[in-house]
Amino acid sequence: MNRIKEVLEQKGIKQTWLAEKLGKSYNMVNGYVQNRQQPRLEILFEIAKILGVEVKDLINEEKK
Repeated sequence: MNRIKEVLEQKGIKQTWLAEKLGKSYNMVNGYVQNRQQPRLEILFEIAKILGVEVKDLINEEKK
C-alpha cells in the first residue's frame, strides 16, 4: 500500500498534473493512487522527487 493519494491531497496536486510530469497516462497514475497497482521502485523515487518528499513518505509501514 502507498500514500500517494494522501500526499497529493496534502499538497493540493491533481493526478492529471502528476501523470503529465511522470510521462504516464492518467489511468496508470490513478491505479497507483487508488492502490490497485504499485509503482516500480524507480517510479516511486521519481514520484517522490516530483512531489518534493522522501520515498518513505509515500509508503505505509506495515504494523504487525
